[in-house]
Amino acid sequence: MDILRLIELYNRYADEKSGEFSNLPGLSIYRRDAVSDIEAVMYEPVICLILQGSKVTSIGDQSVELSPGDALLVSHDLPVISRITKASAAEPYLALILSLDLALVRSLYDQLADAPMGAAPDVPARSLSAAPADPAWLEPLVRYAELAGNPLDARVLGPSILREIHYRLLLSPIGGMLRSLLLSDSHASRISRAIGRLRAEFRSVLSVSDLARTAGMSVSSFHEHFRTVTGTTPLQYQKDLRLIEARGMLVGKGHAVSEAAYAVGYESPTHFSRDYSRKFGTPPSREASISLSA
Repeated sequence: MDILRLIELYNRYADEKSGEFSNLPGLSIYRRDAVSDIEAVMYEPVICLILQGSKVTSIGDQSVELSPGDALLVSHDLPVISRITKASAAEPYLALILSLDLALVRSLYDQLADAPMGAAPDVPARSLSAAPADPAWLEPLVRYAELAGNPLDARVLGPSILREIHYRLLLSPIGGMLRSLLLSDSHASRISRAIGRLRAEFRSVLSVSDLARTAGMSVSSFHEHFRTVTGTTPLQYQKDLRLIEARGMLVGKGHAVSEAAYAVGYESPTHFSRDYSRKFGTPPSREASISLSA
């Protein structure tokens, strides 16, 4: 019933093009009317609930398949590969996305110091966690979406419901990595600082030792915890950032292959083409030619 209610609210209140709920910050519906090829995108911290259709998402060695009623919690900025596997014009893929406020997460630290946590101790926390939606956080999420029809209610009640959603997510089985961000000096928070630098300077030459200093960790410890948090290595993460940015330049803006390669930090278009083909399964020259003919 909660899923059907959210679809009803989407049809009634969301912007037809953007999928955003104008009165509700951070809440939107992503819609696709057909299955997709492999897509490479940046995920920022969100909770994503599949309402209709299905999708496969992966980063590094971690891959999850999501169907209606499944949720994906992302605690860090992650370059992911995804593919919509079930969608049609008659029954489109629909995913509700709520951006997470990490400042709000950390503001709950004092209240949660002695709270029981939802994940079993032998279940490793991951920055990309999937599981069936938990009624504990789904119910306030529906209440938040229901505010869309009343701007005054959204303005007055929305912040407190958002706080409740974040609280419930922190205590949920998929909230392990999110809980790790409660402490500013935790490994998860230190890796988050390094990720911030990688995103800001992905075109530059960055060594693992540079990034380890940003995180305030030894090189070996940084490398280990970076892989634990993100599912990939720091240099592969940077490479993925470059390739995602380049793909947007080739497919969306019609740039030449060499132009895109140099713009994202590659010194050799040949090296770029090799990495691009390995990542996306098609050479960049083909993507550029398709963009020009579209």
